[in-house]
Amino acid sequence: MKNQLSKEDIRKYNFRIWKLLATGIVLFALFIVSIGFGLFGELPSFRDIEHPKSNQASEVLGEDNKVLGTYFVQNRSDISYQEISPNVINALIATEDIRFKEHSGIDFKRTFTIFLYAIVGKKQGGSTITQQLALNLFSEEGRQKNILKRILQKFQEWVIAVKLERNYTKEEILVMYLNTVDFGNQAYGIKSAARVYFNTTPDKLTVSQSATLIGILKGISRYSPTRNPDRALARRNTIMGLMAKADMLSSEELEKQKEKPLGLRFNAATVNDGIAPYFRAVLKNDIKKIFQERSILNNGVPYDLDRDGLKIYTTINYDMQVYAEEAQKEYMKTLQATFEKSWKGRNAFKGKEMQIEQGIKRSDRYKALQMEGKSEAEIKEDFNTPTKLSIFTWRGNIDTLMKPIDSVKYYKMLLRNAMMAMDPQTGFVKAWVGGINYEHFKYDQVKMGTRQVGSTAKPFTYAVAIENGYSPCFSVLNEPVTIETPGSPPWTPRSSGTVPGYLTLQKALALSQNYIAAYLMKQVGPTAVATLAKKMGITSDVPAFPSIALGSFDASVYDMVGAYSVFANKGIWTKPTYIVRVEDKNGVVLYSEKPIPRPAMNEEVAYVMTRMLRGVVTNGTGWRLAGRYGVKAPIGGKTGTTQNNSDGWFMAISPQIVAGVWTGCEDRAFHFTSTAGGDGATTALPIFAGFMKRVYANPKLKIAQKDFEPPKNGVSITYDCNQYQQQEQQTELDEKLGF
Repeated sequence: MKNQLSKEDIRKYNFRIWKLLATGIVLFALFIVSIGFGLFGELPSFRDIEHPKSNQASEVLGEDNKVLGTYFVQNRSDISYQEISPNVINALIATEDIRFKEHSGIDFKRTFTIFLYAIVGKKQGGSTITQQLALNLFSEEGRQKNILKRILQKFQEWVIAVKLERNYTKEEILVMYLNTVDFGNQAYGIKSAARVYFNTTPDKLTVSQSATLIGILKGISRYSPTRNPDRALARRNTIMGLMAKADMLSSEELEKQKEKPLGLRFNAATVNDGIAPYFRAVLKNDIKKIFQERSILNNGVPYDLDRDGLKIYTTINYDMQVYAEEAQKEYMKTLQATFEKSWKGRNAFKGKEMQIEQGIKRSDRYKALQMEGKSEAEIKEDFNTPTKLSIFTWRGNIDTLMKPIDSVKYYKMLLRNAMMAMDPQTGFVKAWVGGINYEHFKYDQVKMGTRQVGSTAKPFTYAVAIENGYSPCFSVLNEPVTIETPGSPPWTPRSSGTVPGYLTLQKALALSQNYIAAYLMKQVGPTAVATLAKKMGITSDVPAFPSIALGSFDASVYDMVGAYSVFANKGIWTKPTYIVRVEDKNGVVLYSEKPIPRPAMNEEVAYVMTRMLRGVVTNGTGWRLAGRYGVKAPIGGKTGTTQNNSDGWFMAISPQIVAGVWTGCEDRAFHFTSTAGGDGATTALPIFAGFMKRVYANPKLKIAQKDFEPPKNGVSITYDCNQYQQQEQQTELDEKLGF
């Protein structure tokens, strides 16, 4: 027989239980307090709560403060409570936190019911909207996977949630939550989600649209409307049912809304959105480098352009950038068709196995297969097995079944193009097109890439000759020239389209005659020409060899435009500049840049070169600018075509705009079959023409069709050939008469 507990024993056991319970409560309270003091991991300070960190996109702005594009990890823009549809608020509260307006950050009733639901095999989230906001704002790692770490994290959320409730109103907490939450497909925040999924604004979201978006929050992939539309639809209907249960939606309206399809108008958000993507990629790298070199830090750590909400003010003119991109797209469609037609019936890949192999090994697909541990034999088999690929064409991306090796060949035969325009007086870059499609081809061909410049280098040699006393009207017999250089074999350039007889230097440059360029090189020497090219801003290697007279060296479009600006800017070189200033999210200027002019050439020589370059357009290889494309403004220029028609160039100067255009394939082994189809006048000049026609047609740009101003003190170099001929005749007469 069991002994019954005495009243004394019951009292003693009750005391122990209450003591144990009190001790537990005290220990739990101390635990929570210690969390608040950061003993189990640093928590946000009061200042952090007042100014919560959130990933804000950095904006790139043009000279007229129009946004060119953004850098982001989270494509997020903040909006106010008034800009959000009540449907969104109702869907969120009904689904995530029905007692949101009643609790103070922690819903203890809901928290303790989790365990009851767990016993019967059901799952229920215990986090309030405020707790979820705390996790979104202050946990960089996100939700912990380890159960013990997650329990600690949960208690930390409690502390932060209470602090948030003390510092913000319920409406502010809802707005902060909806501004920061991830909706998938690079849509962070309700504003971005509304645009990405439904191409609308948050204030116009309907009941069904709101429920669809809130439904994504349960699982970005599982309930994604784009990846799993059936699940997304079912989840949407469940949420609308919860709204009806909470009297936020009538039963009649619920049945009506449930019958609707998802009705997506999907438009994915990417960092490629906006204009000037190549420029923005180069700019981002430049700013990172500048900040690192100058130790420009954000509270002791490097700035993150994808998260810190910087404003980057640039010199790019929005309209000019659009015009440059339009001109490229317009003409390259036609040129690509012509290029493909020129190879019809021929094998463009014969003898180019090495280039194809290089293309394979440079591809992302090859690198990914290597990372997977595939052998060379397995990779080769993969590249020869048809698979689904998205291919760039000028008619738009095409999804097709193709062998990856055939896609490599296809892209080898795809013409690329780049263009830059700048103001020669200020050095400010106005337009920058680094390639034909940034989504498919990330490599920038304006500044990062260099190509052989061909005849666009000839003006450097002519400028040295003018500086050494030659007149543009000086006549030279157009015949082969051989230049002997100690330690090197003799150099005798070849020439096509040679005009026989004596030609003036002006005529020789206009018609791009190789023999006369070589003649001048023989007179002035390669060292003087290489030195001038460097003074004019060419940063790539310009070896002091005679062949640089014909452009045997490589240079970037960026450097060549800067160099030609010397002719247009009275002999002054100003480094092409595109950064005005960088501000943090509070408007504090972190960095600013001002171009520094540097004399590179005598003003008279520069002016005479503008006359000679104008002659190229009026009576030479650049005649199509006015004759075919109707751009009749006073513009100087120079065409350039490299060996085998691999590169086509056109450099252009005017008092307010200097520009350079390059066209060619990715690999120089692939090129036009004839000079008639692949010279710079055919492949590059038309894009500049399309650009300038648009520029001149826009009066807001204030680009006048005026000629270059002569030096105020006059020009001692004779460039008027009628006057020069009279002077020569007078000199001959004086010599005969013995004067």
